[in-house]
Amino acid sequence: MKPLPINQESEQKLFFHNYARFPLAITHGEGSWLVSDDGTRYLDMIAGIGVNALGYGDKRLVQAISGQAAKLIHASNLFMMQPQFELAEKLLALSGLSKIFFANSGTEAIEAAIKMARKWAGRSGDDHKKEVLSLSNCFHGRTYGAMSLTAKAKYVDGFDPLLAGTGMIAFNDIADLEKKVSLKTAAVFIEVVQGEGGIHRISQQFIDRLKELRTQYNFLIVADEIQAGCGRTGKFFSYMHVDADPDLVCLAKPLGGGLPLSAVIGSEKVADVLTYGNHGTTFGGNPVACAAGIAMIKAIEEDQLMKHAEEIGNYMHDELQKLAARHPQILDIRQYGLMIGVTVDKEAKYYVEQALRKHVIINATSQNVIRLLPPLNITREEAQQCIIALDEIFTEETAG
Repeated sequence: MKPLPINQESEQKLFFHNYARFPLAITHGEGSWLVSDDGTRYLDMIAGIGVNALGYGDKRLVQAISGQAAKLIHASNLFMMQPQFELAEKLLALSGLSKIFFANSGTEAIEAAIKMARKWAGRSGDDHKKEVLSLSNCFHGRTYGAMSLTAKAKYVDGFDPLLAGTGMIAFNDIADLEKKVSLKTAAVFIEVVQGEGGIHRISQQFIDRLKELRTQYNFLIVADEIQAGCGRTGKFFSYMHVDADPDLVCLAKPLGGGLPLSAVIGSEKVADVLTYGNHGTTFGGNPVACAAGIAMIKAIEEDQLMKHAEEIGNYMHDELQKLAARHPQILDIRQYGLMIGVTVDKEAKYYVEQALRKHVIINATSQNVIRLLPPLNITREEAQQCIIALDEIFTEETAG
């Protein structure tokens, strides 16, 4: 059988229609750049939607993956494996927490955290303490529990009924927080910086009140660090910016250096919540993915990429502010390290399409927000190329 060409027509024939793909066939990547099958180079300002923290082709990462693959690609979690142990130690040291569970994706980490929270709450003896709350405009994933916490129409329409015992607190609304939490609450899930929600950060006042109410009602705080973690905001975990003191932390996206890997990290408060057989995964903590995770964290530390993310992020913020002074299409700019949202006066999809024509890859979120999540090691010159492309697009739009 002759293989189909790699194009949009073939894509429509082969796959369920759940991804609105770019009209690009990518063959490989180099640093902060992706290369298409016709040799065109594209500056990647979304890094696999926050996954490729080191960009493409980092030799340390490639060597870690190939070296571990030559030894052992997979063995079940019935066995102890050195890469798991080393990565676990590293993440526990970085977080100051007590125990870890490895899975494969962000949404799997969220599902595990929901189970842990409800099992922990069940120890209280109160059969009604099962409520799991999240914040409006959040995104926690697309499996049933995670989707139930996300509860946006675009993600949940047609998939009812959702997980029972879930609810939502208005983002940064302390009065609504005080109204919604109670003795029935098992956990509150937060994103300190909402990625899919348009790059909005939780307020210190909200976090302070949440922690007070945790003491009053005895529930867990679960920090979703899937997009904002691993150094993207200038600290390894974004919750460190507001001293959220979480009981559970969900980590994924860049953790495996591009391979499927996620983690749930727990405090001493929940350290013994799971017993043998309560939860599991066939592939979670895969030794190759864990080896990649070790290399990724070492590179972030050795190259001082958290500091770099803060510096380049601040530089891009300043340059975007200059654009905003000249282009009324820009309504707001929000930036936390290399997690940047630019609110515009129309659907941001238009700017995504225009940027692609200039060989720059950006994406849109929350309807009218341009989202930028470049590799943490992007250079100042590459960042400037993105700014120049956006400047040209806004200028051409006004002139046209």
